[in-house]
Amino acid sequence: MTHSISVPYIYAADLWSVQQTSAHQLTSYCLSFAVSTHEPTMSSYISELDVSLNEDEERDLLKRGFDKINIDLNKGSGGNFIYLWYKHGSVPITKVQVSFNDEMVHSLNNAGYTQIPRDLNAGAGGSFLYLWFCKGSGEFDTPIVDISVTADGNHEAEKFGFGWQRVACDLNREAGGNWIHVWLKREKQTYICDVAASDSYGSDIVYFKNGYIRVDEDTNRGAGGASVFIWFRQTTDPKKALKDLQVSINDDQCREYQQQDYQQVDVDLSKGAGGNTVFLWYKKEGSNPQIKAIGLLLNKDAVKEYPKSGVSVIQKNLNEGHKGNVEYLYVYQ
Repeated sequence: MTHSISVPYIYAADLWSVQQTSAHQLTSYCLSFAVSTHEPTMSSYISELDVSLNEDEERDLLKRGFDKINIDLNKGSGGNFIYLWYKHGSVPITKVQVSFNDEMVHSLNNAGYTQIPRDLNAGAGGSFLYLWFCKGSGEFDTPIVDISVTADGNHEAEKFGFGWQRVACDLNREAGGNWIHVWLKREKQTYICDVAASDSYGSDIVYFKNGYIRVDEDTNRGAGGASVFIWFRQTTDPKKALKDLQVSINDDQCREYQQQDYQQVDVDLSKGAGGNTVFLWYKKEGSNPQIKAIGLLLNKDAVKEYPKSGVSVIQKNLNEGHKGNVEYLYVYQ
């Protein structure tokens, strides 16, 4: 978005989010806009997160100075009315992850992440979901300055154009209801500089400690086989960004990308599930724009809507040839 001055982030420009807010939240957006033409102050960072499962917890969080995001994280699936809360401060949160099994809990604990100990599917069934965050200060950590939630998967792609980044896991995972996602806005524009994949939880701690963010959805979901996850690192230096990302789902496509000098991520994204072998391929050179965001789409309706907002969807099912969920990789440049 072109602007006459350098603006690292503009809250009020996110018209889609403003339309979803209460009057109280709208006031917050307007106040943020009034100061957002300057570099963020130390108190503008998102420094604490919490979750409420009932009205008593809501009252307690209000007393402690938290702000509420007024979208039910169980929307459409029944169960508790669950809300995400945040507080600004001087020490920024830099990464947010989701866990939906015990192995993920173990690795996040050991990597120094803080768990919010409230099941985001409470009362609704589905996976036992927990939100985690860390306050890193390394090369691949960029402060988070705003956080939001969407409950309409068909229109969420509009947020990419306003500088938001999507946390991969649907917070109604296996519970039905709306597609619920947390979104993050960072202090500076970031780009994807590395991609990787893992086919066992044993390597998770190494990836976390080396600055990677996990795309918190199994590429083998519903297919059996290994638990396979895509990982990426972010940079604020556009010169280090990836320029192209592709997926191969058969041997002919593998040979094609090899001949075109793509680099292969050497983990089969459908390992152990039978069916086709699936690999990620990337390039750091070329005339394409820098890649700003990647992730997985399981919502078939969103697959049709994302390109309308300038988000590319690679139309190759990561579960091609077997019974797993239909999953596509999206790329935003």
